[in-house]
Amino acid sequence: MLSVSNLSVQFGKRILFDEVNTTFNNGNCYGIIGANGAGKSTFLKIIAGKQEPTSGHVSLEAGKRMSVLEQDHNKHDEDTVLDTVLKGNKELYRIKSEIDALYADYTDENAEKIGELQVKFEEMNGWNAESDAAAMLSNLGIKEDVHYTLMKDLDGKQKVRVLLAQALFGNPDVLIMDEPTNDLDYETITWLENFLANYDNCVIVVSHDRHFLDSVCTHISDIDFGKINHFSGNYTFWYESSQLAARQHAQQNKKAEEKKKELEEFIRRFSANVAKSKQATSRKKMIDKLNIEDIKRSSRRYPAIIFERDREAGDQILNVEGLAASIEGETLFKNIDLNLNKGDKVVVFSRDSRATTAFYQIINNKEQADAGKFAWGVTTTQSYLPLDNSEFFKNDLTLVDWLRQWATTEEEREEVFIRGFLGKMIFSGEEALKKSNVLSGGEKVRCMLSRMMMVRANVLMLDEPTNHLDLESITAFNNSLKNFKGTVLFSTHDHEFAQTVANRVVELTPNGIIDRYTTFDEYMQDSKIKDLRDKMYQ
Repeated sequence: MLSVSNLSVQFGKRILFDEVNTTFNNGNCYGIIGANGAGKSTFLKIIAGKQEPTSGHVSLEAGKRMSVLEQDHNKHDEDTVLDTVLKGNKELYRIKSEIDALYADYTDENAEKIGELQVKFEEMNGWNAESDAAAMLSNLGIKEDVHYTLMKDLDGKQKVRVLLAQALFGNPDVLIMDEPTNDLDYETITWLENFLANYDNCVIVVSHDRHFLDSVCTHISDIDFGKINHFSGNYTFWYESSQLAARQHAQQNKKAEEKKKELEEFIRRFSANVAKSKQATSRKKMIDKLNIEDIKRSSRRYPAIIFERDREAGDQILNVEGLAASIEGETLFKNIDLNLNKGDKVVVFSRDSRATTAFYQIINNKEQADAGKFAWGVTTTQSYLPLDNSEFFKNDLTLVDWLRQWATTEEEREEVFIRGFLGKMIFSGEEALKKSNVLSGGEKVRCMLSRMMMVRANVLMLDEPTNHLDLESITAFNNSLKNFKGTVLFSTHDHEFAQTVANRVVELTPNGIIDRYTTFDEYMQDSKIKDLRDKMYQ
């Protein structure tokens, strides 16, 4: 379907890809993974024809059509919403435009040409194109009354959905998407997961959303050491099997036959669990492709994120009464009453993400509430990871000196001790001497997590903690919060994070609070709660 031959990419002395040879086949969905900076987005741009490699080439099977999720959100500002989607199939749109132009200037000479074009148009199912495009838009939450609106009149989140409809329109043979779940809500992502899981053609996707990768991928394509290797299975299978392979590699005394049996048992168990899941039919093609020969250990490094507590909190954690907040007269939330219990792990969310950020800022005394009050239990100690961490990185301290600011004992002030903390977060050797004001987004979050580990609080608050992190850091972070013995309040767009960490869901709305002890999935799938949610946002 799509083949890559002798592909090399070099920027100055840095080699990103070195003589890559690989094929992407029909009927498979490939999740491209790799550490930050490994070249995931660059690879997608090259196979989409938007960037030239240093050497080598990419070839698409003759007669096949490729579609790419557009990253430039303003490219179609002068087009209507419906036309933008139709342009997803360039040849179809070209023929449609030519027919329209010939009709506008109708002559007897044009009539024959129109007839020829209409035959082609019919073969491409052109007469149903507009209704198909409209249905796709409606599925993605773009209502009919805006289908003839100009793209420039839409907000950013609406534009993202229209461009997604454009990429999916007309059943392309190869579909390429870079972070397709960004700026989508839970319902739209669920729709997209189901659509792609049952898609019969070739899909190549980059995503940091593990739930999405698990739902849609039949293969994981790992970028490592300048090469790309395909592995059967979804992200969780790749992660757990590569961890198992690493453990086996360390067990020199174990016989090869025993190791093989262990791997076979792992595949059997994993397949049985997937078969029981609600998406069993859509994931079946992924299970069928699982192969013991594909299981290899990975060179990927995972940060050691371990949250300890200096002391256990008492029963009184946090009490909130009548809390309200607004921005420029617009109510974010009001009448918020909440009593936090010891050991609660609460996913806090809202349809307006400004509401959750305001809530954290208020209970951390960074902003004033419009009304209401809150009180922390006397035995609690809090540690907060804000959405915007820029105020922590305005100095030019080295990372060692930066982290030393939160040391409380002489031992903690020692460079060896601090380097140990930074090493756990994959700042080793010279990297520990980097200046704190030149860090990337992901490096800043890893520094903030080092700080939180050092503070040893018994209550953690996290506002979109996975932003800027790579999959390795997200996975390690997720596991650490599952094991944390204290109390957690967190907001996240990462479905897997919300589902596997939270035992309680709190939703902040302009008309009050919805508060349930349940998992995130159960909350989102409950029809009574859905009706209640719709009322609370009216």
